[in-house]
Amino acid sequence: MQIIRDPSVYLVGRQTVDADAIDAFLADHQIAWRTDTEVGAEKLCEMAGRVCYMSYGQGRKTNAEYLGNIIGVGHGSVLEHAVWNFLITGVSRSFTHELVRHRAGFGYSQLSQRYVDESTADFIEPDCIAGDPALHKTWLDAVESAHAAYRVLVEGLNAKFADVADKTLRRKMARQAARSVLPNATETKIFVTANARAIRHFIEMRANEHAEIEIRKVAIQILRLMQRESPSIFSDYAIVKLPDGSHVARTSHLKV
Repeated sequence: MQIIRDPSVYLVGRQTVDADAIDAFLADHQIAWRTDTEVGAEKLCEMAGRVCYMSYGQGRKTNAEYLGNIIGVGHGSVLEHAVWNFLITGVSRSFTHELVRHRAGFGYSQLSQRYVDESTADFIEPDCIAGDPALHKTWLDAVESAHAAYRVLVEGLNAKFADVADKTLRRKMARQAARSVLPNATETKIFVTANARAIRHFIEMRANEHAEIEIRKVAIQILRLMQRESPSIFSDYAIVKLPDGSHVARTSHLKV
């Protein structure tokens, strides 16, 4: 059993554009347009915004200026065309219970405790507990006891369901019942797909001082990734260090 105190976020997927299709659209409508960004999501957002007024041949700006204006006036629907994929690990079931409340603009695929054996599971310890030896011992004793109970239950339930011919079904039946004793601290993994507008909302809701610390850590990691990945859409956020050493994100462009 491993105790994990910090999450990991991997940016595993991003959009590409079909340059030939874009050129065909421009030619069919006898317009010329080029943008200075190489980020597919930023290019698509600019293209989407310009189609609203067919403004490809006028008001030419850099992509950063164009999307900065979109963000400034709150035309957030344009940002829904930008999509990224993340794999988040080293997080607790408590975290994912909060994360999946973000529905609009998000898609999820999470590790299944019905199919995956948690006999070798890891656990997430909150910083405020880890920093106190007495609280840490109480937490560790509880986690180890629950984990031991899970292993005993899985073994006993596998024997109880021995007459189930399908081995995969038998294992699933045992694990889905035994998982009832696992704590919210159990480590999980979740694949997340989200558009830029949804990501911004997530950051504003979860990367602030009122959010729970674990989900705030993830929100800050995602923001750092997105500021490198798509500065035209996420550069308006500032990451601020609080007196307790944790971080929050702030922007003057809320609820875009």
